Amino acid sequence: MRERLRKARLRERLFPLAAIVLSVVILSLNLVACNTSKESKDDVDIVIGTANGSLCLAALHVAIDNGYFEEEFSKAGISWRVEEIDMSNIADLVASKKIDASTQLAGSMIPQIDNGLEITFTAGMHTGCTKVYSKSDSGITSLSDLKGKKIGVPSLGDSSVVALKRALYDLGIDVSAANTEVEWVVYSLSDLPIALENGAIDAAALHDPVAYNAEQEYGFTKILDLSTDEKFANEYCCMSFVTNDLATNNPEAAAAYTRAILKASAFVSANPYEAAKLQIDNNQCSGDLETNAYLLESYNYSPSVEAAKTTIVNAASELSRIGELKASDPSIFASKAFTKFDGVPDSYTYVDGEFIEKN
Repeated sequence: MRERLRKARLRERLFPLAAIVLSVVILSLNLVACNTSKESKDDVDIVIGTANGSLCLAALHVAIDNGYFEEEFSKAGISWRVEEIDMSNIADLVASKKIDASTQLAGSMIPQIDNGLEITFTAGMHTGCTKVYSKSDSGITSLSDLKGKKIGVPSLGDSSVVALKRALYDLGIDVSAANTEVEWVVYSLSDLPIALENGAIDAAALHDPVAYNAEQEYGFTKILDLSTDEKFANEYCCMSFVTNDLATNNPEAAAAYTRAILKASAFVSANPYEAAKLQIDNNQCSGDLETNAYLLESYNYSPSVEAAKTTIVNAASELSRIGELKASDPSIFASKAFTKFDGVPDSYTYVDGEFIEKN
């Protein structure tokens, strides 16, 4: 009798504990399910890849901060979210269908599209942001002096390599893989200025703000500036893109994304100081506010759809002549690498707090 009573009391004590444990387990499973749902790309129409730390992503950041994505997607009834990504890993993220849209240096993406990366550009945001330097006492004062020299670059697939190949080819310098007359040397972007200063390389291709800071600190000689060079001044370095899947299956989302990017670029053009402040205030880019604003203003933030297409056609045509493009017809390549969507104007201007369409 005593034993049965003892067991009954034990069950009475254990039952509430078991119930609590079971509740915790169920709650944990629900939380995991919720988190998995939140992270699932299938829950939204479009996932936009973004990253912090880059001044060149100003338009993408402003589209987020000023609500242009929210405005455009809400009007179209499109669900969306932003995903922080590693911008150097965009090809894998696209291939694994982790993102649907983002922005990137056009020069670095053209060879990848040629190799099968399934994205299409939608608009140009700004020119400039890439420079090439030599040491002031090196005797290298122009691109023509780079024949037989070592050129430091952030990666062999970097947009600066594409631009330099096009420029050097114009000067009669062989840049083909089989007979190249320059040597490409890879360093991290932050290490390139030191490598140039120490003489490990003869020239360095840099992106802002590293480029600007290196010029100020070391007094390097600028031998190419894409924002002012006659060949590149009217070509976009940074452009928006969407995946081929989104372009085909949800063109309304691709159009809404492009309109938001065009608006954000127009805002940066009209308000570079405010754009730089937004980036710093929202921890999207570090640096000195005045310097960042100066750099944003120095780029040609004149967004356009048609001019972006022209950029792709120009680059594809020249890369084909150099032998750097697999596609036999540059115009066919450009038609795949660029898409114009219905309902998207060629551009916007931002005047007195209002956006004015340009067609």
